[in-house]
Amino acid sequence: MENTGVKAIIFDLDNTLIDTSGAGQVALQKVGELLKSTLNVDDATIETICNGFKQNLYNENFNSASGKTIDEVRTLHWEKSLRETVPRCPVESLGSDCYKLWKSSRLQLLTMSPEVQALLQDLRTKYKLLLLTNGETQTQREKVQVSNCDDFFDEVVVGGEQLEQKPSVSIFRLCFEILGVEAQDCVMVGDSLETDIRGGLKAQVKATVWVKRAGESESNVIKPHYTVSSVLELPRVLAQVR
Repeated sequence: MENTGVKAIIFDLDNTLIDTSGAGQVALQKVGELLKSTLNVDDATIETICNGFKQNLYNENFNSASGKTIDEVRTLHWEKSLRETVPRCPVESLGSDCYKLWKSSRLQLLTMSPEVQALLQDLRTKYKLLLLTNGETQTQREKVQVSNCDDFFDEVVVGGEQLEQKPSVSIFRLCFEILGVEAQDCVMVGDSLETDIRGGLKAQVKATVWVKRAGESESNVIKPHYTVSSVLELPRVLAQVR
């Protein structure tokens, strides 16, 4: 692979290198099985409970100053959905059981495939590699640990540990400083147009590579330099970067 001025590659984590969405769906199925064996309710009710948790998770605005841990907050997400859907069920104990099962099941699946690992090992012989992931510190550090990211990257930057997260230019500048490179030396790779690609464009990296998930719509505003369906296509893209 010819190095054409690129010195470093910055990668997103979730749904770029690991299938977080897929793992979450499997984890919800596991919780659904638990609920089915615990509550005398139909499948539609179980689906409503799980969808309620997903919505609570999507709307989550975690603040460590609240005095609650992220585990406590997400347990409350389950309790809220259970209470709203099945008012008479024992929400406290069941909510805790649901969260623990969801979390453990999801983490077990958040591994990088052998093909992705081999890609990163090869790229690291040619470029500096940095992992830049948004999210709450504990949650993202757990993902980094179970996916063994420290074995494949020169540095790992978690947005929740910084003043600003992607797409803010400040966190990209921090990455450039850590790597000892300029913006024009870097390629940004990620699945989110709003955070990864917009952030990379604002930070003026050499190229942005959007890992487009099936069914996702393109944007009329945010235009990545390159679009791929899998991070495994990255070597082909890097060969085109000028």
